[in-house]
Amino acid sequence: MRIWVDGGLRDADDARVSVLDHGLTVGDGVFETVKITRGHPFALTRHLDRLTRSARGLGLPDPDTDEVRRAVGAVVEANPVPLARLRITYTGGLSPLGSDRGDAGPGLYVALGESVRRPDSTAVITVPWTRNERGALTGLKTTSYAENVVALARAHERGATEALFPNTAGRLCEGTGSNVFVVLDGELHTPPLSSGCLAGITRALVAGWTGARETDLPQDVLERADEIFLTSTLRDVQAVHAVDGRAVPGAPGPVTAKAMRIFDERAADDLDP
Repeated sequence: MRIWVDGGLRDADDARVSVLDHGLTVGDGVFETVKITRGHPFALTRHLDRLTRSARGLGLPDPDTDEVRRAVGAVVEANPVPLARLRITYTGGLSPLGSDRGDAGPGLYVALGESVRRPDSTAVITVPWTRNERGALTGLKTTSYAENVVALARAHERGATEALFPNTAGRLCEGTGSNVFVVLDGELHTPPLSSGCLAGITRALVAGWTGARETDLPQDVLERADEIFLTSTLRDVQAVHAVDGRAVPGAPGPVTAKAMRIFDERAADDLDP
């Protein structure tokens, strides 16, 4: 495995990041996960735009997107696999211990891991913890992910692959690494960005391609929705067949199946929509 570390490719065994990197010590960093299919990244421009927005939100310098593209290309070429998860990480770089940043400049790391296509449906749970829709990091894709690690571990303990959060107002928000859509009376809805959810790349594409409505939804909508599905870079569109052990009959339902088909067709037609 070859990994990009601050300007060049390194063998995985020789790829080193300082223990004083601010991304490690305090989670001062942002990242993107990009799907690689047969050597080609999907929606890379959208991912780089969001990487820049997240960096600005943390007060980091804008990433050099030309360099990031070169790094992505080099890592993909060096690690040929049919389907992969590529991770772009951009951090505050070498810094003193504590919250203050140093002046060494940001760090850029790009790595790739082989992946497999997800099942057409999955089980999810809800968790009692909340997303803060008014927090300093709201809407930013940061490396401060420990909250998601805890919630996802609980999901795995209960036979699920995702955990869904409400926000502080008790409204449906998002998963640990996914956005959520529900079907009510044949209409497709997803929580608005004001709920505190991440502006998912796949979320935006699916909403635009299917005409889904952004709707402020209570968390208990999951108990009465006709269909539920998740979207994310590696899930694409994935039906939910159970919530907290309660079956969602017929998953994937007709609206979800149509969204899956539309996404697959449109994504195949344009790798950088």
